Amino acid sequence: MQQVRLGRTGLKVSEICLGMMSYGDSAWRDWILDEEAADPFVRRAVEAGITFFDTADVYSLGESERVTGRLLTKYFARREDYVLATKVHGAMSDRPNDAGLSRKHILAGIDNSLSRLGTDHVDLYQIHRWDPQTPIEETMEALHDVVRAGKARYIGASSMYAWQFAKAQHTARDNGWTEFVSMQNHYNLAYREEEREMLPLCLDQGVGVIPWSPLARGLLAGNRGRGGEKRTTRANSDTFNSMYTDDDFAVVDVNAEVAAERGVSPARVALAWLLSRPAVTAPIVGATKLAHLEDAIAATDLTLDEKEIERLEAPYVPHPVLGH
Repeated sequence: MQQVRLGRTGLKVSEICLGMMSYGDSAWRDWILDEEAADPFVRRAVEAGITFFDTADVYSLGESERVTGRLLTKYFARREDYVLATKVHGAMSDRPNDAGLSRKHILAGIDNSLSRLGTDHVDLYQIHRWDPQTPIEETMEALHDVVRAGKARYIGASSMYAWQFAKAQHTARDNGWTEFVSMQNHYNLAYREEEREMLPLCLDQGVGVIPWSPLARGLLAGNRGRGGEKRTTRANSDTFNSMYTDDDFAVVDVNAEVAAERGVSPARVALAWLLSRPAVTAPIVGATKLAHLEDAIAATDLTLDEKEIERLEAPYVPHPVLGH
């Protein structure tokens, strides 16, 4: 597994990031695995050279962070040997100040996350979404203070419009505050709207891109069929399934064709395509079966040729903005 720079920083991360949302408490989502079931996934990831792990406070309402912290401590001898990312924004309760990107919530959020993770710092602290109710100046100054306090090494952002990201970066730069070094956005072979503005912005500014949902909630791996057929537990309960429509099955079909010709799984081809995109640093891969993780690991060694990439991209149909 290669270790690559995150954007223009000196931080090295594995070219696959293991998404830890899948591990925590099944009371939150019925497809979530508990710590005992998650253990083999983290062990295999470490064996394969994955050093980059992403979670969020809101995943299983904190339990994902607890599981993540315990398992990483178990499989890494030194804190310096892995890159740990978490996020803030989502509602942790129904209390009015327990969500969003206010100074109050960010400063409480980082302390709570560090306690659950069992560490004194995270490597990447990300805003999970844009908060229209909080001035961006308040958010960026609070994040800067988190970094200055040594509680985070870098900060990152997640799904938003390019103008919002540019505004946040300008605000930080204008005030001498810490800027975002990464963008965690919704990007995959079936959803390419980020290619219009966000990805060119990140390339121009040297911002690392760590896409979420690289397999389109499993669509590109074959977990759903035309007409609403659902083939997995997650497909049956995922509230984001409506993000994709039957129009996207033209992409699913050609992805399966290329995979069959290569003698590999459709998931491997879809991930290899994403890894070939110039802006992408490391896709965030979720895994609830070890085969999912093996596909992600193997995708790093699969190089698609130009004709295959053209075939994969040709059926794409523009989408409304999804995932913000």
